[in-house]
Formats: sequence, C-alpha cells, structure tokens
Amino acid sequence: MNVQENTTNSSRRARGRPRDWNDKTAQNTIKSLDRAMEVFEYLSKAQGKTLSELATDLDQSPATVYRILVTLEGRDLVEFDAEEQVWHIGPQAFVIGARFLRRTSLVDRARPILRKLMHQTGETANLGSEQTGRVLFLSQVETHETIRAFFPPGTMSPMHSSGIGKALLAQMDEDRLDRTLDGRALQSFTEHTITDIAALKADLAQTRDRGFAIDGEEKNLGMRCIAAPVFDMHGEAVAGISVSGPTSRVGSAQIESFSSSVIEAAELLTRAIGGTPR
Repeated sequence: MNVQENTTNSSRRARGRPRDWNDKTAQNTIKSLDRAMEVFEYLSKAQGKTLSELATDLDQSPATVYRILVTLEGRDLVEFDAEEQVWHIGPQAFVIGARFLRRTSLVDRARPILRKLMHQTGETANLGSEQTGRVLFLSQVETHETIRAFFPPGTMSPMHSSGIGKALLAQMDEDRLDRTLDGRALQSFTEHTITDIAALKADLAQTRDRGFAIDGEEKNLGMRCIAAPVFDMHGEAVAGISVSGPTSRVGSAQIESFSSSVIEAAELLTRAIGGTPR
C-alpha cells in the first residue's frame, strides 16, 4: 500500500468511525445519555405515565427523571399532559421513526403492492419484518370494510401467533429457529394458539411446503391472516406480506384465492427490492 492509499484509508476511517469503534467499555459510553434513552424507550412502550411512576418503574430519582423528560420535551420527543399530569411519547419520535423507514426502499416499494393486494382481496394488507424475535409491522393498507384488522406501523407482535411471523419462522434454518424460540414462552392468546414447540415446527414445515402461512384465530378470535415471505438478493426472508380480516370474510373457501394473491404480492416485492423469489 502506498502513502496516498494509506492516507486515503485513514481519512475515510476518521470520517466514518474512530479507531476504538469496537470498544464498548464504559469509557466510550455517555452514562447520562444512556439513562435518558432508558427513560425514552420505556415511555414509548408505557404511554401515559406520571413522573413518580416513571421514577419508581425505572428505579431512578424523580429529579433525574424530570430533568431527562424536560430535555426530551425541548426536542418534542416527549410531551406532558398538564390536565392528566402524565407524560407521553412526542411527535418528533414519529418523525425520526419515519426517517428510519425511508432509509430502506422496502416500505416505499411495498405501498403500491399492498394497495393492489387490498383491492384484490378486499381485506387489509400488511407488511412486517422480524425485530428481536418479534414481528414489527412496517406498513398497512386498510380495507374499506367497517370490521377490519388494524396493525399501525410500529406495532410489535409475537411471531408464533402471527401470519407474517410464521411465514418468516418457516424460512429459518434449524439453528436460527431454535435461537429465535429459545427461552421464549409461546404465550396462549386463544384456544387456537400453538403453544407447543413440536407442534409449531410441524406447522412451520407445512407453511414452508405450501409457500404461505395461516394465522387461524391464533392471536385474535374471529380473525384470520394469510402471509408469505419476501426475499432479498441473498435469498434470505427479510419481510412478510399478509392480508388479515374476519373469518366471516376470510373463510376456508377464500384461503386458496387469497393465498395466491398474497404469494404473488410477496414475489412482486421480492423482485422490486432486487431479491430472488423461491
């Protein structure tokens, strides 16, 4: 390597990250910022908390939590309801989250495909991905029917009781599947929820063979979901597309036609992001 190349690489590293990038010890963390993020993340999940409740739940002093909240409020990341005397997540949090979604073309490219899927089936179309062992819903196009499924972007759901979750689980190899399910209790939501690991794996094998997953009232009674995986350029399942609706409209007779539409939508999105359908 010549001097010019060495200088270029050093400059590039300086602009991108420091030499001690991989050093995550205490000397390279900002404790006050870490504490603030703990409060922010907790409030995002537990909306409508008083100052004393937040301090107690997080085992921090009310004075410390208050300073953090006021600082975050100045950035519109949290807001205070003076009438109820409780704190909520603020509008700027959504703005930042929306910027994250724009970072990838997945959501943007999925929108017209979701709209087409909704019109084809008459039911709500969803896009979701796996996030820390759960399904994160990224986008949705709602049906015009009065009774409909509703998963606003940012909603998290257990994978074992979700159509998209099972579509993604079915594409994992045995080791990754075991790691994803390891230590997680398969919570029962309805009498149809699969709570046995062996039974779930059998369901996933069937899902893999037919190319789509079915959530048959496993999360909510009276609701059915049909989902298929979306693949990236490496052939890895990175997202799932589904349609969800009441069993009165998404009955056994509709599974064949709906699943064909869902698989087609998943393949269209796979190609749109440069992936290879399986």
